[in-house]
Order: sequence, then C-alpha cells, then structure tokens
Amino acid sequence: MQTYNDVLDRIMREGIDRVGRNATTRALFAIQMRFKMSDGFPAVTTKKLAFKAMKAELLWFLEGSGDDNRLKEITGTEKTIWTDNARADYWKPKAKFDGDLGRIYGVQWRSWQGPGGKKVDQIKEAVDKIKNNPADRRIIVTAWNPGEIDQMALPPCHMLFQFFVADGKLSLHMIQRSCDMFLGVPFNIASYSLLLHMMAQVTGTVAEECIITFNDAHIYHEHFDAVKEQLSRKPMPLPQLWLNQEVKDIDTFKMDDIRLEYYQSYPAIPAKMIV
Repeated sequence: MQTYNDVLDRIMREGIDRVGRNATTRALFAIQMRFKMSDGFPAVTTKKLAFKAMKAELLWFLEGSGDDNRLKEITGTEKTIWTDNARADYWKPKAKFDGDLGRIYGVQWRSWQGPGGKKVDQIKEAVDKIKNNPADRRIIVTAWNPGEIDQMALPPCHMLFQFFVADGKLSLHMIQRSCDMFLGVPFNIASYSLLLHMMAQVTGTVAEECIITFNDAHIYHEHFDAVKEQLSRKPMPLPQLWLNQEVKDIDTFKMDDIRLEYYQSYPAIPAKMIV
C-alpha cells in the first residue's frame, strides 16, 4: 500500500486548498491507483482497516438495501458508518422511516428504475455478461442516477465501475467523484477489491487488477495531523483474502464466507468523519 501513502504525501505537498460544502480541503484532480491482486489483498497497513464494517457494507449494497437498520443487523452494532447520514437534518424531511437512506448505492445497483417502471438489476446483468459475453464493452454498473439524486441521503461518491475480461482474468475499474483520502479511500480500495474477488469467483474467472480513478482526491484540513502520523509509518506486507469456495452465487455470500488472513497493521488513527 505504498502507492496509497505516496498519494497522500503528494496531496499534502502539491494539493490546492479549497473551501467546499462541508469543510476546507487540500485536493488534486484525477489520480489513478492500480492494485494487482496477485500482490496480496490491498488492505491499508499503516493504520487498521475496519474490515468487518467494510465487508458488511458491501454485502448490504449487494442486497440492494437502502435501510441503515438492515446494515446494523449485518454488523451487529447500534451504529454504522451510514447512521449519521440517515439522521442528518437535511435528509430527515425526505426519509420514509427511521434509518431510511433513500435510493443509494445498493438500490441503484440492484433496482435501477427504467422507463415505465422497469427495474434493472445491474449486478445480475454484469454476472451474466462476464460469463456469457466476456468481450462485451458494456459490463458497467452505475450508482450515479441524475434523476434520483434528490432521493438519496448522500449522492454516490464511488459512482461507476466497469469490468474487463481477458484470458480468463477479471479486472475492475471504478471511478470515484469525491474521495476522502484519509478516512474513506482505504475502505473504498478494499471494498472494490473484495467485490472483484467475489465476482471472479461466481463467474469462474481469476481476479486480476483493481483500478480506481480518484477525481476530487482531497484531505480535510482536520485530518492533517492524522495523515502526518500515518505517513511516518512504514507499510507492512499485504494480507491474503479468503473466500468460501462453495459460494457460486453473488447473492449468497455471508459475513462468515469472507476473511482477511495474515493481516498486520499499525493501530487505528482516530479522525472525525466529515458529513
């Protein structure tokens, strides 16, 4: 994960300070990172990755849920990384029930609303194309739905991803519009790398490379001290991902089917999430 640390360092040195919607950030535009799965699972090691929370959120997305209460059930906690968004003052008047987050990521992935009420399951279509038409240049899943942004507690940050198959190897490229480089991005890297492995397993391919383009790649000024502490740490060897090989359907993965093995890291670095 030296690649990630190098980007943090570059933003701190070369980034432009800007006053945004919720705070002041230092940012650069359109930075790409590439992670070969054969090198190990790209879990950040210069601080502790909340792997349980990350895999729970991904399974929640894959369920097609927009209900924070369901995410709490999966994680077994009273609060999740989405709870503050569900309770935000700007969203409460639109929420249909306590915990409702609207038509966010998973809802768009599994139940995109087309003309005339047609529902599109983008994940199911992607699995089918990878299996049956791997050279297809339209194996794309998008969460950015301009017609429903006002129905979301938070517009999607990681907004679109595309699969590429070559010689039986599966790669994924994700585009992220807004990138909290200290708190959110390690989570995003791990989440999409995990999704790549899961999709590869259920389609009979081999997970090759996870590529992410970070558009507005920013560090909040409130996180500067935390970033400096992280940059003082030397990355450790990457861990390995274990998946239950009996799972052959993307909809049947459970928490116990996914493990991170041989993971070593420095302790977590506390920092406030800017909502």
